[in-house]
Amino acid sequence: MDQFMERAVELAADNVRNGGEPFGAVLVKNGNKVTEGVNELHKRFDITAHAEIQAMRKAQKMMHSHVLKGYTMYASGEPCPMCLTAMYYAGIDQIYYCASSEDAVDAGLGKAETVYEELKKPKSERRMELIHMPLQNGQEDPMQLWKEHTD
Repeated sequence: MDQFMERAVELAADNVRNGGEPFGAVLVKNGNKVTEGVNELHKRFDITAHAEIQAMRKAQKMMHSHVLKGYTMYASGEPCPMCLTAMYYAGIDQIYYCASSEDAVDAGLGKAETVYEELKKPKSERRMELIHMPLQNGQEDPMQLWKEHTD
């Protein structure tokens, strides 16, 4: 097993011993560890405090940038939809994972699998209602402002 994956799994096991969930992550660039993280939902009372996102936040804060192009994530578990989306947005190039989402379901951690299933459905059939509210007449359009700003 790769040294970075070994570390991610070690972080996950330590996190379980410390009252957290079995997830650890190591963010790497050019063969060097940049940051690492563990699930800290139980400490931060923050549903987004997943291992991968914690590692990304640390790196982004260090670099004063949200871009992680050229980075590789090593995660003890297959990333959930939220973490996967964050990694896409940050531009991470590769993700290695150890335990699959099916392994997580077997361990009683099946939320990610439920979200993946929900996202396959049309918006109208999802459990969580998603309601479009267009701009009011005369209301400034932030998207148009952005287009003008970036032109």
